[in-house]
Amino acid sequence: MKNSKTAKPGRKPLSAGRPRSRLHSAQSPELAPEFGKPREAQTSGPDSRRREPKAQEGKRPAAPGVKTHSRAAAMRLAAEVDALAAELEASRARILELEARIDIDPLTEIRNRRGFERELARSLAYVKRYGASAALVYIDLDSFKPVNDRHGHAAGDAVLKAIAARLIRQVRTSDIVGRMGGDEFAVLLWNVNGVAAAAKAAALETAIYATPVRWKNSTLVVGASAGMTLLGALDSPAEVLARADAAMYARKHARKAERSLNSIKQ
Repeated sequence: MKNSKTAKPGRKPLSAGRPRSRLHSAQSPELAPEFGKPREAQTSGPDSRRREPKAQEGKRPAAPGVKTHSRAAAMRLAAEVDALAAELEASRARILELEARIDIDPLTEIRNRRGFERELARSLAYVKRYGASAALVYIDLDSFKPVNDRHGHAAGDAVLKAIAARLIRQVRTSDIVGRMGGDEFAVLLWNVNGVAAAAKAAALETAIYATPVRWKNSTLVVGASAGMTLLGALDSPAEVLARADAAMYARKHARKAERSLNSIKQ
């Protein structure tokens, strides 16, 4: 009996002359069966062109009405901003005006005590820094109370306004005139020595007495007593005002003594 191998039924014998197919390595790209090209090159094919519009599907063009509404809203907002800016500028101007009016006496339209003391403080700083000369004249009206008692406060106000206007005319534009309250005034004189300041104080007394005020059927005349002091580099506003006020009262007492002596002689 021959020892021969026979093929099992249902199994095909291996063909000796046919080579086995080799697996493709990861480095060699697969060939696309329909194009005979690597699959990487298919990104520019018709399938990729069909997929491109999908990236833009979420964006829709704005409607014309929406653009018009946005433009109108922006214009309204710009107009509101301009209006607010104009109101702010007007408010700033009004604030500056009110701040200036705070330092002004409403009756006589010259500086009030607050405004005059502020100018006095500035003047003292200037004197201290630059060695300039200045003097303060403090004035109190004589016989003013009888005007109010006999003719009323309106007549007294007319006298105060006339005196304030006369004092402004009697000094230079660089000098400062203020109403310190009631019937008291103050004048700040620049670039004067003691002799010139004393002469100016006497001249202001004469000018006030020579300012009659016509009120109805009466002529109102008042006098004045003026005290003077020079500004020093080490002075404070309170010290200067105190010295000038003391000099004014000394002058007032001297005037009373003069009037008493004259009445006795007559």
